Amino acid sequence: MGGPMERIQVLDDIEKDVLTCLQCAANALLELSKEKSSQKQAEQNTSQFLRTLGQVETKLSDQINYLTQVSTGQPHEGSGYASQKVLQMAWHRLEHVRSWVNELDRLKASHLAAATRTAAVVPNGNMNASGTGV
Repeated sequence: MGGPMERIQVLDDIEKDVLTCLQCAANALLELSKEKSSQKQAEQNTSQFLRTLGQVETKLSDQINYLTQVSTGQPHEGSGYASQKVLQMAWHRLEHVRSWVNELDRLKASHLAAATRTAAVVPNGNMNASGTGV
């Protein structure tokens, strides 16, 4: 089943079916209370009442099953919890990777600085900065 608006529409339909049930029951009782009641009319109203009541029972059972799934914390099509949890975990992983990258960048900078210092040191010790011997 679809989103929240469709669920609300289904509940509205169930409410209309309940009203139809009540109307059919009232019509059947009204027909039976007449002095010259029509057996056929009373049976039609009773039959319509039972059909509609069966539909109401089925639709309400579907709604109860849906609510049972939602209340147990299981992911379902209407829940945003699972998606929100996935997003939070992705942000957490992103921050973790950023900290790793920052640490690697810091290490790289310190190694480059150390390499630059070692390259500046003259290997034989007899040359000055201009490259000529003393």
